Amino acid sequence: MSNKHAKGSFKTEIPSEVMDDAVRSVERNSRPPDEAEVPVEVSPDEGGDAGAAPPEAADAEGLRGQLELSQQKSRETMERLKEAHDRMLRAAADLENYKKRAQREKEELQKFGNEKLLKELLPVLDNLDRALAAAAADDPLRAGVLLVRTSFEQVLARYGVKGFSALGQSFDPAFHEALMQVPTQEKPAGTVMVEHARGFTLHDRLVRPALVGVAVAPPASPDAGSETKE
Repeated sequence: MSNKHAKGSFKTEIPSEVMDDAVRSVERNSRPPDEAEVPVEVSPDEGGDAGAAPPEAADAEGLRGQLELSQQKSRETMERLKEAHDRMLRAAADLENYKKRAQREKEELQKFGNEKLLKELLPVLDNLDRALAAAAADDPLRAGVLLVRTSFEQVLARYGVKGFSALGQSFDPAFHEALMQVPTQEKPAGTVMVEHARGFTLHDRLVRPALVGVAVAPPASPDAGSETKE
């Protein structure tokens, strides 16, 4: 048959795209090494920004700015922490001082809280002293008054109250109050000659001074002056 192929012959159809790729591949492989593609350098005049910094420099500037900002914020934070710490120390010191002051006030209240009542009771002791001074030694009531006064003073002593006498002592304005002057030559001037009322202390703090009369030198007599002139 005329339409039949000869024995051993082979025929197929190849797409044109495949043929084009094969041709380009052969051309690339057959190109001499000297004709290898060289990267194209772009001059500053042809493109790009001539004044632009390299990317590494820009990154360094950004990191430096972030570091300075971080350091500034750290300093501000440290200042705030320091101020808060100082305020806390001052508050703690104020609290400690308040506690000490409150403790002192509490102790003083326990010691001297009954001072006003004591001052109201002292005239009662004064009257008992006057009754004893006016009573005769053999008066049977005197022993009873003395017992009452002793018991009264023992009760006051349990609360820190002590009485003291100033008779025969030198006048001390810190513990004595002079009500009168007593002209005399029997005692040196400034000696307590008369005691109108005893003094009292409450926990060693003066509550009432002793009410006294103090010795003074008597005035010179007119006769002594005339004798001196003769």
